[in-house]
Amino acid sequence: MSKDIRLGIIMNGVTGRMGMNQHLIRSICAIRKDGGVVLKNGRRVMPDPILVGRNLDKVARLAKAHGIERYTDDLDAALKNKDDTLFFDAATTQARAGLLKKAMAAGKDIYCEKPTAETLAVAMDLVKAAKKYGVKNGVVQDKLFLPGLEKMKVLIDSGFFGKILSVRGEFGYWVFEGDWQVAQRPSWNYRSKDGGGIILDMLCHWRYVLDNLFGGVKSVSCLGATHIPKRWDENGKPYKADSDDAAYATFELEGGVIAQINSSWVTRVRRDDLVTFHVDGTLGSAVAGLHKCFVQPRVATPKPVWNPDLPQSINFFDTWQEVPENRVYPNGFRAQWEMYIRHLVDNEPFKWTLLEGAKGVQLAEAGLKSWKERRWIDLPELKI
Repeated sequence: MSKDIRLGIIMNGVTGRMGMNQHLIRSICAIRKDGGVVLKNGRRVMPDPILVGRNLDKVARLAKAHGIERYTDDLDAALKNKDDTLFFDAATTQARAGLLKKAMAAGKDIYCEKPTAETLAVAMDLVKAAKKYGVKNGVVQDKLFLPGLEKMKVLIDSGFFGKILSVRGEFGYWVFEGDWQVAQRPSWNYRSKDGGGIILDMLCHWRYVLDNLFGGVKSVSCLGATHIPKRWDENGKPYKADSDDAAYATFELEGGVIAQINSSWVTRVRRDDLVTFHVDGTLGSAVAGLHKCFVQPRVATPKPVWNPDLPQSINFFDTWQEVPENRVYPNGFRAQWEMYIRHLVDNEPFKWTLLEGAKGVQLAEAGLKSWKERRWIDLPELKI
């Protein structure tokens, strides 16, 4: 058997929460620990990362903690190394487009977090740049690989729903203001000048979820809000929170499906999970969270009667059946990393490109425009 294939990866932005936990520790480090990514011919691809960060001490400690030999605070020098062929970015949205273009100009393939840019024009410029430089490219679409949504996809493919009528999504939780309780999210999320806002953040996710599961998004009506205008940063200093911390959106999908998704960092959770998708169809309904999925077929649907004078006699939660765990679900970020690595080395299909990332930015931009102009916004097909 031929020896393993080395894949040199320049990993930028992995000192942040998402980049460190999901991409470095639970994806790349886990893949390395398990002996690499197995190809069809039995050979293995072993990721060899170099960690890049502005704070050399911080990135050095991170590398040492996880057995990574290479690290630097000099991105330009890292990009000059021809033995490292993939550039990954999970840093700030504002800096992403410039870093990706620099990496592509250096001949690097691209894999990155979303949003790919703050505006559709810049996101499409990245698509054109990838074509110009002839590099492979991919964008993280992690929620498609959640066990709950994977189970939902099986239900859709099996015809369980009949005709899908509607989708209702609830996402969010209470993010503490930072005064008496430390906030769970970084303060830049709540400052417009730093690229904050839940519409830009979450509508990029909802685009690929809706497109891939329920039907392409045709139009959107969105209302944003800044419910909490004052927060406290990581140093305990108060600041003006002027970006949207909640979004209430309705989407028209292909096939006549109507989707409604509330996204909020100012809601207290009383539902099955931090995100749930409730799908109603002519033959059945389902509710999926991050991991679990529950179904109610047409023949097992209870028959409630409206009577405000008597307490409700039906325990509606008891009328749903859980979809069983028929297989092991890997970490969703890792699953997509492995797919992308096989795409790089074996040319296996990979549909979640920079163009798909641009679709997410298109929806976010349309959502912001809808809020500003208080009207529905249609989404035309994106063409290079």
